[in-house]
Amino acid sequence: MIKNSKEEALEKAPPGKIHVSRTAHGVQFYLRRESSEKSGKYIHKSEISMIKQYLQKAYDEKINKLVTVEVQCLKKLIDKSENTIDKIQKAYSSFPTEAKELITPIDVSDEDYVQLWLKEPYQRKPIPEYLPFFETKRKERVRSKSELNIANALADKGIPYKYECPLKLSGGGIIHPDFTVLDVKRRKVLYWEHRGMLDDKEYAKNSVQRLKSLMKEDIFIGVNLIITEETSISPLGTNEIDAIIKKFFL
Repeated sequence: MIKNSKEEALEKAPPGKIHVSRTAHGVQFYLRRESSEKSGKYIHKSEISMIKQYLQKAYDEKINKLVTVEVQCLKKLIDKSENTIDKIQKAYSSFPTEAKELITPIDVSDEDYVQLWLKEPYQRKPIPEYLPFFETKRKERVRSKSELNIANALADKGIPYKYECPLKLSGGGIIHPDFTVLDVKRRKVLYWEHRGMLDDKEYAKNSVQRLKSLMKEDIFIGVNLIITEETSISPLGTNEIDAIIKKFFL
């Protein structure tokens, strides 16, 4: 920010440089239009506005040089730091799977992070046998055709998710969000709730209460919560699912 502001100021500065000469009678100012000039044109102290302009320019040039050096040093430091982080992550990746299970790493690669997240055990909510049978590409049963489409779309794009993973509420109790999805790049969990029976008044009422429960857990729509909805005459389209995935995860 400092570098940008000083570069903009220097672009607007007048041509030439000021030379400050200290004498027994005080300080004198000379304007050198060309770098080859040794003395320059004397600027009378009454021309204070011109003096201020050129002194500010001289100061901005010094600051710009210092900041440029600092930026270069920071880039080298960042490159070195990223290289170290990469080595730390690879240190864990270098162990065989059996050994990894006995190690508590300080950092891991994205690939290992996903695997560790997916391996965390959880108890899914049972699905009654009388409900229609929908099986995802990962051979897991879901409750509706739309949930099947969401699960398969996530799987096709390599986005890690857990279906109906329990979420403990701070006030007590447990709810099972339809999808708990991992944003690998930001290493952040998002929740995806699909409201598939909005024609049903009781279902819609419970959905509102469920949203309130999520908000109490600091889970908000558009931040870390995705809500999709459908009715019998307005089903959820696969194009809508793809658009949401692209917006939040790709």
